[in-house]
Amino acid sequence: MARYAAWNIEAARALVARMSRLDGAAMPILHALQDEFGYVDREAVPLIADALNLSRAEVHGTVTFYHDFRERPAGRRVIKLCRAEACQAVGCESLVDHLARRHGVAVDATTADGDLTVETVYCLGNCALGPAALVDGELVGRLDAESLSALCHGGAVEMAQSPEGGAA
Repeated sequence: MARYAAWNIEAARALVARMSRLDGAAMPILHALQDEFGYVDREAVPLIADALNLSRAEVHGTVTFYHDFRERPAGRRVIKLCRAEACQAVGCESLVDHLARRHGVAVDATTADGDLTVETVYCLGNCALGPAALVDGELVGRLDAESLSALCHGGAVEMAQSPEGGAA
């Protein structure tokens, strides 16, 4: 998983200033902040609004509209669980229940210790091998409760990608 710089308002201010002259600069700035810090801190909203002559509400609305922008740092491991229809048909909702019961984490949340973030996505294009997930950016198919638990505890993604699917 990528490691990010700690939030720094001066570095953010410099990034915003450097990119503010681009056409349609709001999205490139937001992406650059996310790439640099791993999230878009709420302190960045007024910086962007002032630099681009937008309201804070417009900038905040853009951040919250797009699911790939985070407003808080993610956990050390990020699991994006597909909950589209094909994955639902092969049991992804039982994995959601498993996460809550066994690991105490709700979907679209980060554990209190910051170890794990679980997010919902709708279709990873791996429908034939569902339930599917992206784990720290790597695709995993045929996910089951055992392999999901191993991944939640920092297990190697390769172990969850056995030829049969599930834990090796």
